Amino acid sequence: MQLATWNVNSLNVRLPQVLDWLTAHPVDVLALQELKLSDDKFPLQAFTDIGYQAQWFGQKTYNGVALLSKSPAEDVVRNIPGFADEQSRVLCGTFDGVRVICAYFPNGQEPGSDKFAYKMRWLDALREWLRAELVAHAQLVLMGDYNITFDDADVWDPVGLRETIHCTTEERNHLQALIGLGLTDSVRLFPQPEKNYSWWDYRDFAFRRNRGLRIDHILISEALKARATACEVDKLPRKNERPSDHAPVVLTLD
Repeated sequence: MQLATWNVNSLNVRLPQVLDWLTAHPVDVLALQELKLSDDKFPLQAFTDIGYQAQWFGQKTYNGVALLSKSPAEDVVRNIPGFADEQSRVLCGTFDGVRVICAYFPNGQEPGSDKFAYKMRWLDALREWLRAELVAHAQLVLMGDYNITFDDADVWDPVGLRETIHCTTEERNHLQALIGLGLTDSVRLFPQPEKNYSWWDYRDFAFRRNRGLRIDHILISEALKARATACEVDKLPRKNERPSDHAPVVLTLD
């Protein structure tokens, strides 16, 4: 079983690239973030034509998440239960016994801002919901664009970017709190290349110079940790014409 996550930064713009990638990498479940389209604009037929079912939770212009799968989704949940949120950020379903949560974490803008405070509240709510989900679902995956780095190894310039957005102690503490629930960063279960990032700014030739951040993560429960055989960032789509600024991350389970 293969699961992948990809912030596509506009499905309208990147739909041909997503279809091409799925044709070349027919994963069982693909979690998408930043659809940037309303529900009525979701291109369901395009995915049906290549053998995928879809659940989606859109929002005009901003945010939006989707789960593309070969098998039907069960027990679908949209956004964090009990947390009032006008933004479409979370989509959850069960596929062949695996609970899959696709999440587009808030960016946070900058420490001290209202958007940062919202990010902290959102992370608190996510953690408490996940605590209950892990009790109900031993096999659980939380994947998406976290907008948080784990540590300096995830940052191209750890000194220059210290305590800036995505790299603050507060954000990283929240990430470690998710690990404390019993989740594991699947990428670090396996050898990875040095300076292994998943996002690169469009400016200043950042991708060409590999000045990036690893902010797209796949966290897995203890039961899935035993099944994991590989996890890697696929950087090739970042070389496309008009690419997303993020690359897919792919997890393989036996």
